[in-house]
Amino acid sequence: MTPGGRVHYSGGVLRASFWLTGLLFVPLGLLLYLMPPTLAAVAGFAPLWLVRAAGGLLLAWGGYQIAASFRPDLIKVGGLLGGNLLVLATLLPAWLRLSPGWTGSFRAVVLAVLVWLGTASLLALLTVPLPGRRPRRASGR
Repeated sequence: MTPGGRVHYSGGVLRASFWLTGLLFVPLGLLLYLMPPTLAAVAGFAPLWLVRAAGGLLLAWGGYQIAASFRPDLIKVGGLLGGNLLVLATLLPAWLRLSPGWTGSFRAVVLAVLVWLGTASLLALLTVPLPGRRPRRASGR
């Protein structure tokens, strides 16, 4: 426990879930932020400043997740879960409804992002003890 009263968790699986999230959002944010105007026009992204703003936000969020992995606590885990589940809630209906019209490779990429974020969320959720729940002790004899 820190002087501020926060309990920090140091599990490797929990840190991995932060890193999984960060390693997805940092490259995606860089790709969107540095996207050339010709590629944005081909992809149908307009206006370009909105794409760059979204890229900057994703880059910052990914960097925060990597930094938060060094001292995770319940607040940071809540942010990780909330962010990942919001992205899942946004992409999953679009993938279910619009995926037949998408190209095969784009549909596969979106599905990979969904699985990636779902796995990171599930790992974080399963490794952090909820308040009021005591950790189980190993019964060794």
